[in-house]
Amino acid sequence: MVNNAAEAYKRQQIMTATPEALTLMLYNGCLKFISEGEDAVKQKDYEQANISLQKAQNIITEFRVTLNMDYEISFQLLPLYNYVYDRLVEGNMKSDLKPLEEAKTIITELRDAWAQAMKKARAEKGPAGNYA
Repeated sequence: MVNNAAEAYKRQQIMTATPEALTLMLYNGCLKFISEGEDAVKQKDYEQANISLQKAQNIITEFRVTLNMDYEISFQLLPLYNYVYDRLVEGNMKSDLKPLEEAKTIITELRDAWAQAMKKARAEKGPAGNYA
């Protein structure tokens, strides 16, 4: 019963999140799946590593296909996402931690930059309801 309540709460969080918050959730999810994949590789559980790393790859694919190319930043993000994706695939296929660590470092930096941008945007908007 508790698990159902937790799942319902998580679903509600996702359904009511802003696009910016969803992007942050995806970055965090990607990092979680890379870490799970690294742990599974260390334990020589290659099936679980594959499952976790494919979830991370799917998130990177989502980032790539949803980039809005009307913005200059998208032209900088696309090659980064492609590189991270390639690192994840290589780490998965070779059960090699080095490319996985590299992918994790890049996604961590992107996630942190995104979180900072969200914080800055909120600060610029000011308190809710203050449109002065």
